[in-house]
Amino acid sequence: MTETPLPPCPECAGAYAYEMGVLLVCPECGHEWSPASAEVGGGASEERVVKDAVGNVLTDGDTVTVVKGLKVKGSTSGIKAGTKVRNIRLVDGVDGHDIDCKIEGFGPMQLKSSVVRKV
Repeated sequence: MTETPLPPCPECAGAYAYEMGVLLVCPECGHEWSPASAEVGGGASEERVVKDAVGNVLTDGDTVTVVKGLKVKGSTSGIKAGTKVRNIRLVDGVDGHDIDCKIEGFGPMQLKSSVVRKV
């Protein structure tokens, strides 16, 4: 009786995935996924499309402008509308924060794509 080999991790391509209930788990990066989603996508992760506040598609390295004032924890002033942010990076962030960037005067932070507009 031959056992079907498990697919590699879609996040890090690690070969040591194991089954845990109905999910597959990668011990190298901790990613969990459904075996059905790996079969549908051909083993590769789906390309995620991130759009800005007006519907433009964003990509890594784009320059964006903040469209509304944002409060920043630990700062008396916030990020003003019209602030340019250069060289963004798209990530799977927490609570919908899908842009990783550095803002002058504030440092590294994550933003939601719904509060920026592509320049």
